[in-house]
Amino acid sequence: MFEKFRPLGDRVLVQRIEEQEKTAGGIIIPDAAKEKAQTGAIVAVGPGHRDKAGNVLPLQVKVGDTIYFGKYSGTEADEKHVIMREDEILGILDQE
Repeated sequence: MFEKFRPLGDRVLVQRIEEQEKTAGGIIIPDAAKEKAQTGAIVAVGPGHRDKAGNVLPLQVKVGDTIYFGKYSGTEADEKHVIMREDEILGILDQE
């Protein structure tokens, strides 16, 4: 559904990255007890937001970045995707 989705303005499309289903001690966490993931991969980005002069300022994130966002950030598009503004992103997780 989101293969051809193009966000507007400073919005981004994020695909949630699901957490492990087991604890470090080997206990399996049931679906009902799981919280929604707060990490995700950027799937699509908008062109950026406009400043007061009307100039488009590009976003700091790009497709492929892994990000961390707040628990109640964005708008749920479906069970795996969230649409949010760039200012709702808390940080980019460096891949090492």
